[in-house]
Amino acid sequence: MGGRDAQAQRQLNAEAPRIPDLIQRIGDLFRPHRRTLVITIVLVLASAALGVLPPLLTQQAFDRGLFPPSGRPDVPVLVELVGLMLLAWFASAGLGVGQTFLTARIGNSVMGALRVRLFSHLQAMELGFFTRTKTGIIQSRLQNDVGGVAGVLSNTIQSVVGNTVTVIAAVVAMLLLSWQMTIVAVVLMPILVFVQRRVGQARARIATKTQESLSDMTAITQETLSVSGVLLAKAFNQQEAEVTRYRDENGRQIKLQIQLAMTGQWFFAIVNVVLSVIPAVIYLVAAWLIVQDVPVTAGTIVAFTTVQARLMWPLMGLLRVALDLQTSQALFARIFEYLDLVPAIRDADDAEPVDAGRLGAVAFENVVFRYPDQTGDAPATLKGISFELEPGTYAAFVGPSGAGKTTVSYLVPRLHEVTDGRVLFAGEDVRRLRHASLIDAIGIVSQETYLFHATIAENLRYAKPDATDGELEAAARAANIHDTIASFPEGYATVVGERGYRLSGGEKQRVAIARVLLKDPAVLILDEATSSLDTVSERIVQRALDDASRGRTTLAIAHRLSTVVAADVIFVVEAGRIVERGTHAELLAAGGVYARLFAEQLADAMETGVTPEEGPRAAASSRRSRPAGPAGSPPRE
Repeated sequence: MGGRDAQAQRQLNAEAPRIPDLIQRIGDLFRPHRRTLVITIVLVLASAALGVLPPLLTQQAFDRGLFPPSGRPDVPVLVELVGLMLLAWFASAGLGVGQTFLTARIGNSVMGALRVRLFSHLQAMELGFFTRTKTGIIQSRLQNDVGGVAGVLSNTIQSVVGNTVTVIAAVVAMLLLSWQMTIVAVVLMPILVFVQRRVGQARARIATKTQESLSDMTAITQETLSVSGVLLAKAFNQQEAEVTRYRDENGRQIKLQIQLAMTGQWFFAIVNVVLSVIPAVIYLVAAWLIVQDVPVTAGTIVAFTTVQARLMWPLMGLLRVALDLQTSQALFARIFEYLDLVPAIRDADDAEPVDAGRLGAVAFENVVFRYPDQTGDAPATLKGISFELEPGTYAAFVGPSGAGKTTVSYLVPRLHEVTDGRVLFAGEDVRRLRHASLIDAIGIVSQETYLFHATIAENLRYAKPDATDGELEAAARAANIHDTIASFPEGYATVVGERGYRLSGGEKQRVAIARVLLKDPAVLILDEATSSLDTVSERIVQRALDDASRGRTTLAIAHRLSTVVAADVIFVVEAGRIVERGTHAELLAAGGVYARLFAEQLADAMETGVTPEEGPRAAASSRRSRPAGPAGSPPRE
């Protein structure tokens, strides 16, 4: 993760969550909303100032309206003062509604932008990041962590600015009323601030553990409640074990939430007691001042206690805001940790588009590849791979599992970065090409076909959003799936279900082939696209693949050698090296690794009564003799 040990970083956050540039980075989030922010601050200032006015009017109401020097209530003055108080209250309430709307809009806009920014950044991460990170943890960053700071983003401006102004105004008003009583009212503030900091540190540590627990729960949910997870649990009768695993993590989450809720409650309980006691103490101090012949009126005492309440509650609001900010540091750290990740694969400053005149040419020059998380003494996955393919060549890569065949195919579209050597596409090092341009020229059909929970038409248009219905049908016909789709009651509007589970394996593969054909790539990568299918489905899908590969440079990763016997060239990969290359006939005649693998598969096929020479090869052998293309377009040459 960007050169940092993730576990060490989480432990650091748990012990002392700190983000040195936290305030600056939060401020940057608000930068696009500067104008609205200024208006909000003005409203907050006006509302806070108006909030202190009624207590001062209360003093005047007592001293001039209810108990004037004449001894009789002065009703006109009292009516005027009460009217001003009502006006101040209504104005403050109206301003409060406006500032709540503005702060809510700013906060939610910032949160939404932060979530999109994080999602966009994750989309730019290399494939290796996702292979080593649980999907549930990534989802937790987007949902739990960003959502966890939403309240802070929405309420910080209003709480900090409003409460700060209220506290300052209240202190000024108290000093004007009686500096002696003000000293008594504020003497406990330093103690409260010190205790608040200690409580905040404890809550921050618990908050980090709580978010990590939520991430684990999200990961469990994502793994076990997906269609694949449910099928696996049912197949092995492990539903109760999965429930137990979820129950245990949920129990941990409950304990952490209770700890988080209770941490600091004694602190706030003591604060409440102090706030309740202070007015009584002020009465005693007022009595002492009167005995000492200090001029203190009843209006002054009433106004002072009212202002004192206006001081302490905003002060506690500031303490709670500071507490929330401390608690949220762990959340911000987790969000910024992902935002600070640098994609291992990104365009060079001088990257260029793919040369359309040389599309289809692919070459490896002494390529060495080692996964980033491999230790230094571990053997490389690929060791000195070299080959060259002319446009339109059908190349097959075969060999035992784990030999590195799929890794070869992933290096062509630059889903992984080579450790040493060069991968050339259209005559240029892929590291010097714009990645989007490179990907646009390549189509991939993998063994594990992924379809969205959407209609067949929507899944097809993922390759070409503006494709017409005619183009969809042409691509489907080329993939030998149109008649099947037409037989469905809803045709192309048929919803395929999560991951396409409403379709058979062969149907899913042919839909995936049609999707690639709609893209019309110059280079086609077939990553064991038929290895998980039954014999009948394999033959149907293989014919579609053969049609799709005509006129295109094709790299086929094959487990069943019978599917690639008509390839222009076959590369035998073993332990990360190309140990043999040639046509099917040449490799059989050589009597090496390929001949042995073919003999083994032939023997297995004879035992099951299925001859490997049947089916797909007849179509493959005439690959170049028939027209190709996703919609009846001419073959690429």
